[in-house]
Amino acid sequence: MIAGIIAAGQGERLRDVAAGRPKPLVRVAGKSLIEHTLDSIRAAGIRDVVCIINQESAAVERHCRERVADLHLEFVHRTTPSSMESLFTLAPHLGTQPFLILTVDAIVAPQEMRDFVAAAALRDTADGILAVNDFVDDEKPLRVACEANGRIAAIGAEAAASPLVTAGFYVFRPAIFAEIDAARAARFTALRQFLHHLLGRGYALFGERVAKCVDVDRPEDVAVAEAFVRGGYA
Repeated sequence: MIAGIIAAGQGERLRDVAAGRPKPLVRVAGKSLIEHTLDSIRAAGIRDVVCIINQESAAVERHCRERVADLHLEFVHRTTPSSMESLFTLAPHLGTQPFLILTVDAIVAPQEMRDFVAAAALRDTADGILAVNDFVDDEKPLRVACEANGRIAAIGAEAAASPLVTAGFYVFRPAIFAEIDAARAARFTALRQFLHHLLGRGYALFGERVAKCVDVDRPEDVAVAEAFVRGGYA
């Protein structure tokens, strides 16, 4: 399996704590966000990684190449308007087998990523497996409702009563990229809209429960993430 990291956002809300660094280099508990992401990928047993960063963030690639020797890293330099377009940009680099997608701002215990990838591998009829949990610490959480077997029945507004939200990492099959043209024609501006579209088109999406994860989007999230990591991801 290959892992794709979406790290092309501008991180504007973190500028006060970024000290001029790109968002992937914001430090949490002594490590940059992207190092935390790579730690979780490594724990899942994945060694091939492709990462999209914006065109002003060459420092991210330098940082990783100086510190990471055991992973095969490929970087795509492209400034994109959304996480959805970042995913589409990565499509030619992700191969023909199921792949892991992560956003760089999701802090997760490495063992949770390992267990999630292992569980996703057992869903051999799924087009997509979304990590979900019931820890909500986001301004705009994406809620999902699942059937008893884990298949996702609703996403977004239709799942407003569900306690489950997406955790920021996913396993997909390349079949989903057949919907790129339709997503662009619909002028979607976010990955969550694409997920809703996939569900509506009949793709088999499943939710896989994971433990608490912390999304680092705002300055106050850094302190929450610091406590989370230093507390043993509890």
